[in-house]
Amino acid sequence: MQPTATRPRTRMTDTRTEPGWTGVVLAGGRSSRMGRDKALLDWQGRSLIEHMRGLLREAGAQRVLVSGDYPAFDGIADETGGLGPLGGLGSVAAHLADGVLVVVPVDMPMLDASLLRRLASIDADCACFVDHVLPLRLRLNDRSRAWLRQALELPPPQRSLRALHAALDGISLPLTDTQRAQLLNCNTPEQWRELGR
Repeated sequence: MQPTATRPRTRMTDTRTEPGWTGVVLAGGRSSRMGRDKALLDWQGRSLIEHMRGLLREAGAQRVLVSGDYPAFDGIADETGGLGPLGGLGSVAAHLADGVLVVVPVDMPMLDASLLRRLASIDADCACFVDHVLPLRLRLNDRSRAWLRQALELPPPQRSLRALHAALDGISLPLTDTQRAQLLNCNTPEQWRELGR
């Protein structure tokens, strides 16, 4: 179940954006490198968590959920702590019917809605961009649910979004340099300052 090298695959049929897809903001981390809660940092007059929720709606999400203990945002707390992003995704999945999810981290403020629309429109069980496991498109179905349940019992190296992508024969979409710049994570105060915040 180890991830394989990221490479574009041939099964990249673009379709219209699947109706009714759900956006998920992963915000359940401890923000230990930032030294304060990243989700509540101010970005252009609102918190990062609000910004990312709005971005998913702008991209076409019919519904947006938050993974993390944020009652003010109807957040879904991890059922088991310490399992990282995969644990958060598994907890959210347990509250949802089958369908398509587009998952974003809370700390990617430069992301543009057009890139998320492109990801949502790909016909694949799992898709992300080359060299980046987030944002992630996941088709929630029996296969992906079974893998999520099993993976939460695995040791950390095998319990990852990259492993999920590999296990579901995920595809990796190419990026231009401009698009790649949108996928900058802000994990530390220094990275936050580099964005001019």
